[in-house]
Amino acid sequence: MTYQEVLENARGQMGPCKACPVCDGRACRNTIPGPGAKGTGDTAIRNYGAWQNIRVNMDTLCAGGEPDTGCTLLGRRFRLPVFAGPVGAVQLHYGSKYDDLAYNDLLIPACREAGILAFTGDGTNPAVMTAACKAIGAAEGFGVPTVKPWDAATIAGKMQMVRDSGAFAAAMDIDAAGLPFLKNLTPPAGSKTVEELRGIIAAAGVPFLVKGVMTARGAEKALEAGAAGVIVSNHGGRVLDGTPSTAEVLPEIVQAVHGRALVLVDGGLRSGLDVFRALALGADAVLIARPFVTAVYGGGAEGVKAYVDKLQAELADTMAMCGAHTIREITRDMVRV
Repeated sequence: MTYQEVLENARGQMGPCKACPVCDGRACRNTIPGPGAKGTGDTAIRNYGAWQNIRVNMDTLCAGGEPDTGCTLLGRRFRLPVFAGPVGAVQLHYGSKYDDLAYNDLLIPACREAGILAFTGDGTNPAVMTAACKAIGAAEGFGVPTVKPWDAATIAGKMQMVRDSGAFAAAMDIDAAGLPFLKNLTPPAGSKTVEELRGIIAAAGVPFLVKGVMTARGAEKALEAGAAGVIVSNHGGRVLDGTPSTAEVLPEIVQAVHGRALVLVDGGLRSGLDVFRALALGADAVLIARPFVTAVYGGGAEGVKAYVDKLQAELADTMAMCGAHTIREITRDMVRV
């Protein structure tokens, strides 16, 4: 199955999502529930556009050979530094073909088979986290459950499930406090102080990634709380209109972290070329969410493989044309902002 076939199969099966050839936020702007962004939808559009405005510096005066796209993060080896981002409430946003349980049951082993891993989402239905952790446990801990910033008691219960799953890392999308459908709920979801986050991370028992960091100061606070890494993310524009794109703020966050922790980034990354751009700006890896939903809806496990194959081929081609033989050889001078 080709990725083009995946897109064709997905059209008409994803609720309001049109499975566009380029997922740039334009066709679904201001569509929530749905795949779009909050308010005008401008943030999601700029997330995509900012990566396209970064030029790569071609240099083929170098040794030849097939580039190695592999990387090692948190003690694990991956085929390429790309992970499927956490997605929750798939029925609400993408239609009835899959619920969260079925989506994770398919995505987690498909990503593992393709040589990467999946982050899983959380939701108002407690069964979502239960099933996600069960699927990760079945995959020998090869996944990263992502917990929303609930109240302390709810987080404690969910983190116990994370530990029981054998997951080698966990995450919290701290910015999910701004999701419209999580407001005024029981249990409540909300922002956390550094002290509160420190307690959550200490109790987790596994390396902990903080998702939703958009400033250098935010990164400093996450590290102060004990995070093993930060994920530069504006939640795909779904929590606050008018924020900078993730590509805009990535370099200053990388500079602030200065190698003390991992820096991952999401938001509008769609191709292996985009992955190269993010790595050149200092990211250790990237998360991609919506296109993996399309891959699952359009081709199941085979669709996931087709998309990962596409990303790897594009990344390897860009590396070869810019003189990078390994991921570590991708440097800032290989792009022009």
